[in-house]
Amino acid sequence: LTVQYKISNLQDFVLNVDMPEVSLQHATDSAVRHVVGSTEMDQVLTEGRELMASEVKDRLQRFLDTYRTGINVTQVNLQSAAAPREVQEAFDDVIRAREDEQREKNQAETYANGVVPEARGQAQRLIEDASGYRDEVVSRATGEADRFTALVAEYRKAPEVTRERLYLDTMQELMSNTSKVLVTGDKGQNNLLYLPLDKMIDGRSSAGASAISGAGAGELGARVGSDSRQIELRTRESR
Repeated sequence: LTVQYKISNLQDFVLNVDMPEVSLQHATDSAVRHVVGSTEMDQVLTEGRELMASEVKDRLQRFLDTYRTGINVTQVNLQSAAAPREVQEAFDDVIRAREDEQREKNQAETYANGVVPEARGQAQRLIEDASGYRDEVVSRATGEADRFTALVAEYRKAPEVTRERLYLDTMQELMSNTSKVLVTGDKGQNNLLYLPLDKMIDGRSSAGASAISGAGAGELGARVGSDSRQIELRTRESR
């Protein structure tokens, strides 16, 4: 360490002390030993140097004032510190362990900073998806309930017409998704006619086939239904 000082009292500096600079050196050694002896080794060798320098300065000034050396200490600089050679190897192990600890801590913090925001984002996305699904289900259920209420009102006005319309709409929806149609006669009869619509539309493109099965199947089914009596009579004549 280094000690910066100035002579505050020339008379005391010349007459009271035989060798004031030697007294300053001895007082400095005593102050340093006292401060180092009451401070943990980690603080001495690492981050506690500034505080130690301040404590050494205060204690050294008290010693010099007691001796009446006429010296005023202005600055104490602790330049370097090292462990004794007998324990240097052990202390190096401690330093390496501390560095490993800090490195592991930094890695953990980095990992947490990457994982936690991602987990929060996923949680927020799930919440938003759930909210959207809830709103969709509620809206669809509300619409179905409103449609059913309106349908009930129309059914009460004209039961037969409403029933017939519901039947035709249902049959059209079913036949739009199939390439085969089964046509039966009146109630109590076992006549059954199978129309292989998939063979009838064979050779067309998939787009054309989709258009026929989606848009034309309902119309064809209705036309076949209207002529079912004629088909049944022809079947009986052939037998």
